[in-house]
Amino acid sequence: MSDTETETAGEGESTGAAAARLTGRPVTGERPLSGTLAEVTLDGGQLVMAKRGDDPGEVRAEASGLRWLADTGTVRVPGVHGHDRRWLVTDRVPPGRPSARAAAEFGRDLAALHAAGAPAFGAPPPGGLEDAYIGRAPMRNAPGTADWPSWYAEHRVLPYLRSAVDDGTVRHAEAAVVESVCERLPELAGPAEPPARLHGDLWNGNVLWGADGHVWLIDPAAHGGHRETDLAMLHLFGCPYLERVLDGYQDAAPLADGWADRIGLHQLFPLLVHTVLFGRGYAEQTLVVARSVLAG
Repeated sequence: MSDTETETAGEGESTGAAAARLTGRPVTGERPLSGTLAEVTLDGGQLVMAKRGDDPGEVRAEASGLRWLADTGTVRVPGVHGHDRRWLVTDRVPPGRPSARAAAEFGRDLAALHAAGAPAFGAPPPGGLEDAYIGRAPMRNAPGTADWPSWYAEHRVLPYLRSAVDDGTVRHAEAAVVESVCERLPELAGPAEPPARLHGDLWNGNVLWGADGHVWLIDPAAHGGHRETDLAMLHLFGCPYLERVLDGYQDAAPLADGWADRIGLHQLFPLLVHTVLFGRGYAEQTLVVARSVLAG
């Protein structure tokens, strides 16, 4: 099937039809979970997740990110059964309960994922796009210099700050606080680190505690970045047994001195993304964090 035919097939296609086409197996049932996501039962009883993307790049970015993380053999991610310009079909992760043991194992696995590395800060996964996504927000994956502070300011903080100012969510005078953090990034960033292979959107909703007793990760915004960014996102929105996750991580790959003091610095990126997507409440939280970073 040509790219044009595949795109046409995805337009107006039902979830079940898309799952059958991409897996090559008959569908015997489907259960909508949201406007874009459904649990689909394949012939034989296997359950998969079928997700529709609003933009072709959104689907491709997620599929390439899942494969890039899976290639390391470290963290667990759902297998990709198939995707096209509109649909992504992956394994379903049977839900379980959080546990201290799984949390410590997850911390060790996450450290191994980060250590697998990336070609550069901002590098997209192989087969991924430079114009990618984090959630519903555009995210530029443009390989930058070896200088993480400059790349972080240019590609992870300032684009979302400008967008928030343009739409009136952040006032011009308030933006100066975040800009001051960017100007001081070289002194605030801590010791230099090599590019890590990041999940990139590691909030609690993308951390699944499986029935098999392991942690599984979904919905990556994978790219080359600073390993502390993934950990800061886990802190931002909470995570069961977070201290055990951190203990496991530190056992495998100790963090640089002062990493806890830099959590807010790394949280500016996801907070600004949420500001653009969800409005003023996150803008106020961003400003509180930015001021605390400047205050040291």
